[in-house]
Amino acid sequence: MARLAMWNLEEAERVPPAAPAAEPAKLPVSVIVAARNEERNLSRCLKSLRGVGEVYVVDSFSTDATADIARSCGAKLVQFHYRGGWPKKRQWAMETLPLAYDWIFLVDADEVLTPELVEEIGHAIKDCDTDGYYITLQMFFLGHRLKHCGASFDKLSLFRRGTGNFECRLKDQDTSMCDMEVHEHVVVKGGTARLKNSLCHHNTGSLSRYIQKHDEYSNWETRVWLDGDAGNCELPTKLFGSQAQRRRWLKKKFLGIPGSPVLFFLYKYVFRLGFLDGVPGLIYCGLQGIQFFHIKAKIYELRAQRQHLSAVKNPC
Repeated sequence: MARLAMWNLEEAERVPPAAPAAEPAKLPVSVIVAARNEERNLSRCLKSLRGVGEVYVVDSFSTDATADIARSCGAKLVQFHYRGGWPKKRQWAMETLPLAYDWIFLVDADEVLTPELVEEIGHAIKDCDTDGYYITLQMFFLGHRLKHCGASFDKLSLFRRGTGNFECRLKDQDTSMCDMEVHEHVVVKGGTARLKNSLCHHNTGSLSRYIQKHDEYSNWETRVWLDGDAGNCELPTKLFGSQAQRRRWLKKKFLGIPGSPVLFFLYKYVFRLGFLDGVPGLIYCGLQGIQFFHIKAKIYELRAQRQHLSAVKNPC
């Protein structure tokens, strides 16, 4: 598959080549922040990264003030033009950018580091026997911390450069599926551990934005469940595997059950105690069920389209 992802050469010229910092960085890691129209969140994210060795903001030609905010906060700005295929944004950045440090930290624009997490990372990267760290995302939704709903999860987002890469669950992707890795995970060749402190994840600035993003996610998930994971997935669905593998196993089982969107909502809202998170918990669990419905509906639509095309090509 040809690599169709491109970057803006004008912006690339502004990125200096990798070089050791003149003074020891407070936190010697290279941070990659994926962004697109994140003016509501980016400033908060970048302020929490002050003192980090270097920060790249990989933008997607945002139409709001995202690029200006990145520059004003001292981040290195790179524009990414996705035209389908693989790699997507973060994998491309890991392969292409002239990173200066031995550790890579992947951060989304709606995530915020706490001082406790920064301090723990500083100690963790000194461990020569560990090549990657899982960090728990503490979910904030509509300004409310979700303590239940099964909303928090672990993400392998800190790893030694050269040891980690994103799994590719579907090579034949198009621009309707989001230009960033959706539910692909980083796989590290080497020892891993889990940090104690969490990363704050402010899941939505507005419900309209949340719904728009998850519509793209459901396009990707539809194709993955129909065509992806063709026997070569680095993290196959498995009940007794990692957290990511268990979540995939659960979703796959739910997809095959009649009425599964309603059951998925009840699983989140009742079994995972989402009702204890009040109205934000209700809205979050409801949207999770709706997204599940979108995936099932789009699977039906895509199968019907393929059957129609097959019938046209082979009328007899």
